[in-house]
Amino acid sequence: MWCVVRICGVEGVSVIDYPGRVASVLFLGGCNFRCPFCHNPELVLHPELQPNHDLADILAQIQRRKSLVDGAVVTGGEPLIHEEALLALLSRLRDAGLLVKLDTNGYEVETLRKVLSTGLVNFVAMDVKTSLGKYEAAAGRRLDAENIRDAIAAIVHAGVDREFRTTCVPGLVEADDVQSIASLLGPGEDYVLQQFRATSPMIDHAHATFKPHSADTLRSFAETVHPLVRSVTLRGE
Repeated sequence: MWCVVRICGVEGVSVIDYPGRVASVLFLGGCNFRCPFCHNPELVLHPELQPNHDLADILAQIQRRKSLVDGAVVTGGEPLIHEEALLALLSRLRDAGLLVKLDTNGYEVETLRKVLSTGLVNFVAMDVKTSLGKYEAAAGRRLDAENIRDAIAAIVHAGVDREFRTTCVPGLVEADDVQSIASLLGPGEDYVLQQFRATSPMIDHAHATFKPHSADTLRSFAETVHPLVRSVTLRGE
């Protein structure tokens, strides 16, 4: 299969993006969301202006690091918007002998189901932005929030290694929101709460002035949802 997806950025070696693995990270341009707190506005809004890395060169670099790198993370932007080109990319990565992790917002649920059915990914990390009732505000667009429920179910039922994570943006993510999300995930799932970082640039510049939740607040969120899921992890508190 030939890959024609635009790879706008590459991190050759990462020890934090694939749990338990050393991985190379591939950043795909474009996204179906316009989250106001997004830290990669140029990647989302103007992927055509970003570099276009050659996959053959990337794979050659990974092979040179084969004693160190055993995985690849495909992230964005939003990988699922690339549909068949994404499947081709995942296939090339698996053919190279790599374990593959997919980062996604899950919204293109039919493409997600297709990816899961192929067995081309070993790990899926889904960003659950907020409770379903607030989803349009968090995603920056009109949408059908039931797609989020369906995406979670598809990942869980696929039996793939996974995590669900929420960036705790003040106003968009409060205690009742994380409780709602945890209830949606269920008692068998691992849930990650990530600290919001008020840095520039963002899609909505006003979010760069937001004061993050305190570490104590994040810990209280974790205590609230702990009985509802298998595990809760705090990142960046």
